[in-house]
Amino acid sequence: MATGVKVVRRGVFEDGKLVTGFQLTIHKIPLTPWTIGYLPKGNLPTKEVLEELREIGKEHNCLFIKLEPNVVGGVQLEPVLVRSPHPLFTKYSFWLDLTKSEEELLSQMKSKTRYNIRLAKRKGVRIKEDDTDKAFEEYLKLTDQTIKRQGFFAHTKDYHRKMWETLQPIGMAHLLKAEYKGETIATWIVFLYNNVLYYPYGASSTKYKEVMASNLLMWEVIRWGKEHGARLFDMWGALGTEPDPKDSWYGFHRFKEGYGAKHTKFIGTFDLVLKPVLYNAYNLIYKLRGVYLKIRSSL
Repeated sequence: MATGVKVVRRGVFEDGKLVTGFQLTIHKIPLTPWTIGYLPKGNLPTKEVLEELREIGKEHNCLFIKLEPNVVGGVQLEPVLVRSPHPLFTKYSFWLDLTKSEEELLSQMKSKTRYNIRLAKRKGVRIKEDDTDKAFEEYLKLTDQTIKRQGFFAHTKDYHRKMWETLQPIGMAHLLKAEYKGETIATWIVFLYNNVLYYPYGASSTKYKEVMASNLLMWEVIRWGKEHGARLFDMWGALGTEPDPKDSWYGFHRFKEGYGAKHTKFIGTFDLVLKPVLYNAYNLIYKLRGVYLKIRSSL
């Protein structure tokens, strides 16, 4: 891969036909000979798949393989998996049914959300898709501003560029932006894959916050998804059922909630442990690293 991460793909066939499969990435642990396997957004793993993962893990010297199935809660996993102490994807998301009409979608929104959409239109905010290099560079600048303002960690510019250079040419990644008075004040990158629309990345300016550009941008992204055949919109992350107003993600949660999407709980994050002693040591070091980063960010 362009990022230097090794990718392993496997397919499951029946009567010579591919019926399912998975893509596993292998990540080196710095300054060690060991690695970690990662399988996000996959299917519920069967015994056969877990055995194959175990063999791949041994081949690539993995301490463990982290799995985050794209499966709603309430199902039982194989007992060889342990609940991971370090999730990557959130356990919750908002899912919006895009097979509904625009009238139905508008009617299920919160009244304040509908009001903000109308306000942005009245103020003259304009939304359009723009997949040019110039628009992507604007996205990077706004992302940098957003990271500094919100105080959270994010991928590097190099990562974003490689993501865009890989997924945009094949029609998976798209950039939509909100313009006001000739300026780009909000810009999102969305993914469209297998009739599912995803919203993984977004950034906005501190200017003209009163025109509610992001509310209109979300609505136009929903409309764009419907026009391009998406049947489901995964808004890519949410807090739990009783979100803490002091949580740094609370604003994002409430924003997405306003569109009437279903609050969805996944089964969570699990580890297939291959080297138990080293796995326990890794988790301890990971925890201490988190404490250090928290202290450093507060200085």
